[in-house]
Amino acid sequence: MVFKVYFQESLVQVPVREKTQTIFVEGESVGDVRKKIADRGYNVELVQVVTGAHLEYEKQNEDFKVLEIE
Repeated sequence: MVFKVYFQESLVQVPVREKTQTIFVEGESVGDVRKKIADRGYNVELVQVVTGAHLEYEKQNEDFKVLEIE
């Protein structure tokens, strides 16, 4: 499944909506995705499954790229 991860780049800064970034990660579950990105030092706000029409909409963005992290 594909998950959209909303995060701040730093664990030490206060989360600010305007600085929220997103990445797409392939994984089995929310917990699996969180484990895969744990070593990156992100302050994860939300991990959301992306399926159906939502996934098709996201794919239309030219910057759409799914990370396949082992």
